[in-house]
Amino acid sequence: MTMSLRNILDLMLQTVRQPREGAEAVLAIGIPRNILWELLFLVVVLSVLLGHLTNLLVAAQNGVQLEGLLFNPFALGAIQLALLVSLVLGIFFVGRGMGGTGSLDEAILLVSWLQMIMVALQVVQTALLFLLPPFAGLVGIAGLLLFLWLLTHFVAVLHGFQSLGKVFGMLIAGFVGFAVLLSIVLNVLGIDVAGVM
Repeated sequence: MTMSLRNILDLMLQTVRQPREGAEAVLAIGIPRNILWELLFLVVVLSVLLGHLTNLLVAAQNGVQLEGLLFNPFALGAIQLALLVSLVLGIFFVGRGMGGTGSLDEAILLVSWLQMIMVALQVVQTALLFLLPPFAGLVGIAGLLLFLWLLTHFVAVLHGFQSLGKVFGMLIAGFVGFAVLLSIVLNVLGIDVAGVM
């Protein structure tokens, strides 16, 4: 399959409409292992650049100054990359521990693809922020729901699970566990999350 912009957009739409078929089509592309981590890094860079540009435009429009660690694109990129790598490792190891058959390479590819779809949605949300501001928030909520919906299907395809309900439950339990662990680690390190915002 030739990876033209048109083909990528068509595959994104197919994935949103039919997540299982979209995930299977992405896995069938056969992207070499040495490119997978670069792909994950690339989608993080695109997301951070778009987010930072949006922040700059909003700040300029409202006459405010950007302050705080999370407005630093390098810090935000590092955080987002760490979260995505954690997601890759989490869905791979937990899925395998529950009898799944997916590989680490496939987990990297599907998480990268999921993030690429989220970046496309981020473009739409940014446009609405300036054209129709009230709808931008709705797109943000829809984006979260879409993320969970697609991730549930992707994990099911990755590991050969049949029950979407069990996969969703596993993901929610994993997110809660990760949040608790992260808060403990940050507390031990003496980092005040509210203070870096």
